[in-house]
Formats: sequence, structure tokens, C-alpha cells
Amino acid sequence: MVQTLTRGRLPFETQAESRKNFMQLKNFYIGTTMNRSFQRLCRPAWGCFAFATFIFIGHAQAQMGADQINMNGQYVLAAKAGKVERVGQLLRQGAAVDSRDRLGNSPLNMAAAKGNEALVDMLLAVGANPNLANLSEVTPLMGASFAGNANIVRKLLGAGAQVNPVDRVKKTAATYAAGNGCVDCMKALLAAGVGVNARLDNDLTLLMWAAPYGQVAMVSFLLEQGADKNAKDNRGQTALDLAREAKQDAVLPLLQ
Repeated sequence: MVQTLTRGRLPFETQAESRKNFMQLKNFYIGTTMNRSFQRLCRPAWGCFAFATFIFIGHAQAQMGADQINMNGQYVLAAKAGKVERVGQLLRQGAAVDSRDRLGNSPLNMAAAKGNEALVDMLLAVGANPNLANLSEVTPLMGASFAGNANIVRKLLGAGAQVNPVDRVKKTAATYAAGNGCVDCMKALLAAGVGVNARLDNDLTLLMWAAPYGQVAMVSFLLEQGADKNAKDNRGQTALDLAREAKQDAVLPLLQ
């Protein structure tokens, strides 16, 4: 007969024996209780197998999820470093092509902004989304236009990149191309449907973006394409006024 479980020791027990007996009784009680609970879970007989299978599959899925996250992280880091071969290896191993970093940048966004044409080609070939913006709403097309990467601009447009998205500071890909003076970028964007006299934030036009940055070649090109030099923004200023205000004397003769 098992004696009642108690923390007090019997008169004939040493302290060490009391502790040992207590633990044996405790383990017996817990083991018996758990065994009965497990038996109840495993009725009928196939239930035990189903329960064990459920636990195994759950653990396996959790491990697979962790492995996938780790692989995607390595993939993003490789793309950020411009390691084309490593990116290809991780994609073949199952990395998600549109994985993103903590700022929301996809590998395609990184490659486009850095002018890595080989990486852009690889990512577009495996279905990377050319319109996936980061947390600042900057798309790969905006990044390429800002950096003046005309070849990448054309590749992205060919893959279906949209020209109209606006980022958090109310700029489009064409805005960046105008301000940075990338004429070849602008040619591709106009061919893709951007209006040369389209109104942007604060009623600015592309000409109004190019003029105060002193982009002589861009101003000339936009005028050749029919840009209206008499158009006014929401403050009533023309491209000429903005250029004068910014002291961009080189473009003044083109706008007078």
C-alpha cells in the first residue's frame, strides 16, 4: 500500500532517504497520471499513431518554416551585396523571389537602384514583381530612374513596370529622371505613356523639375517633345521662374 504523499519524513528515514522516497513517489504519481492521460488520448488504437504523427508533422513544419525564413534572409543579403551567383543558388534552393528587407526593399528594388543589370535580368527571368514598392512606396522603376540607369528602366518597362505610381514624397519615376537629367530614362518613360506636360504634385511639370536643377540636356529634350514653358505651378511660377530662383543660369536662355 502506497503511503500518502507528504513532505514529512518517517521516523526511521534519514533526510537523504526521505528526499529520495519523496521524489520516487512524486515521479510515480506524475508518471501514472500522464500515462493515463496519454492512454485516453490514444483511444482507439489508431489514435495513438495519429497523435504522434500530428506532433511530428507540426515540429517538421515549424522547422521547415524556420529554414525558409533563414534562406530568404540569406537571399536578401546576397542581393544587397550584388552577389549574382549566390542569389541564383538560393533561388534554386527555394528562396522566395520577392522576399524583402526590413525597409521593404525587394532584391529587384536593390538591383535596379544599384545598376546591377545582371541581377535585374536574373530576377525578372524568374518572375520578380517589377511593381513591388518598398515601405516608402519607391518602386524598382523609380530607383532606376533616380540612379539614371536607362538600360534597367527599359528592362523594367518591358517586364510590365507601371509609370504612374507615386512614392511617399509625391514623386514618380519621371520626376526622378527629370531632376537627375537622365534623358535616355525620360525617352523610355515618355514612350511608355508618361505625358510630357503631365501635372505632378503642386501642379509641377517635368520641365519645372528639370529647370531648377540646371539640367540643360533634359530641359532641351522636354521642350523638343512639346513641354509647355509657360505652364504655371500652384504658386503661379513657371519653369523659368523656378530656374531663376535656383540661380540656374545655364537653362535660362532655353526658357525665355
